Amino acid sequence: MFRKMACFIILGLILAPLAARAEDSAKQKAGETAAERWLGIVDEGNYGESWKEAATLFRQAITQERWEQALQGVRKPLGKLISRQITSRTYTTSLPGAPDGEYVVLKFETSFERKKSAVETVTSTLDKDGQWRVAGYFIK
Repeated sequence: MFRKMACFIILGLILAPLAARAEDSAKQKAGETAAERWLGIVDEGNYGESWKEAATLFRQAITQERWEQALQGVRKPLGKLISRQITSRTYTTSLPGAPDGEYVVLKFETSFERKKSAVETVTSTLDKDGQWRVAGYFIK
């Protein structure tokens, strides 16, 4: 009996991290899907719509008008998207300057018409309504 119990405990210890990794992987994929959909809106030049589709945290941090102005000044001059490739994705529950929650931080190697090499960092979060949405966007 003790031997069976020990086997179950050992099996549980082995499988628990695998289950956690699978759950994190599913969350990473959901965050990635939300980020790519949102980036498509930005790529089309629909900056106001990108603000409306962003996470609550994002919309509380910047007004729609300021967001549209920022993208007009930073993103529009780069021209059309040529290519975008994910280089990393990280699931986390804590980010500097943000409340604890569920986040996926994605980095993309991106090429635009007038900027051949850029790095876009997009942070998705599980929003209050249970949907993954973009909470942060940086480009350099």
